[in-house]
Amino acid sequence: MNIFGLMAPIPLTFVPQPSLNTFASALKYKATIQSGGLEIPVEIFLERRRDTRFGLTGKRATLRVPYGVQADFIRGQLAKLEVWIGQVFVEKPAMRKPFEHKTYQTGDQLTVGQRRYWLDVNIETRATHTARLIGDTIYLQLSGHSSPVHLQKSIKTLLSRVVAGDFYPEIHRRVLDWNDRTFRQHIKSVNLKYNHSNWGSCSSHNNVNLSTRLLFAPDPVQDYVMLHELAHLVELNHSDRFWSLVSYYMPDYQDKEKWLKHNRSLCDF
Repeated sequence: MNIFGLMAPIPLTFVPQPSLNTFASALKYKATIQSGGLEIPVEIFLERRRDTRFGLTGKRATLRVPYGVQADFIRGQLAKLEVWIGQVFVEKPAMRKPFEHKTYQTGDQLTVGQRRYWLDVNIETRATHTARLIGDTIYLQLSGHSSPVHLQKSIKTLLSRVVAGDFYPEIHRRVLDWNDRTFRQHIKSVNLKYNHSNWGSCSSHNNVNLSTRLLFAPDPVQDYVMLHELAHLVELNHSDRFWSLVSYYMPDYQDKEKWLKHNRSLCDF
């Protein structure tokens, strides 16, 4: 049941997702709005606060409102959020890119770093999607039973998987090389994953994970993320000691972080 009732004229679908705020218990809901000609997912937080706050990241918009507000109030804030996002898109056009769904067809070229791939896209009567790399061409065999939106998401996942396989030997070698030149810790595995929540991670089991989105970044920026995750083999947190380790081996690491922050939308399939 939609706890806010019908919210026309803005088409919304709320999905309750109870969540625990850092400082206090909060309720979280999901919605979708249209802004700047694009579909924007929204997370709505009902919190212990007195004001209303808008936010926009590379994945979604956020609306934070006080506990106890009525449906009409939220409806009005969502309408204001649409206008606000439209203004952000005008002032910062790069913020649009994460919400612009790419489409792929035969003959398109995909550039990842210094490598270029040609795409051969075929929609067939089949149950699953597959992809393989032959030479410099990625052959995509897709199920015609998928919806357009699901199809494009599947294509991105398949491209990520194929490109990861092509880059993996080089990335694996570079991670081991950085480790040999710095911390010399045991590494259980090096993995390339299509991750949107971060550029990399390092588990307590010494698994170094890097996002395939990082492959779109310049090599020095990739080196920073590798070094960052390797430093976690020594310090699992982001303590002062951790940053001292990173800055010792890469004094200009903050420049790399700025690049990732400003060019996030350019790094995706």
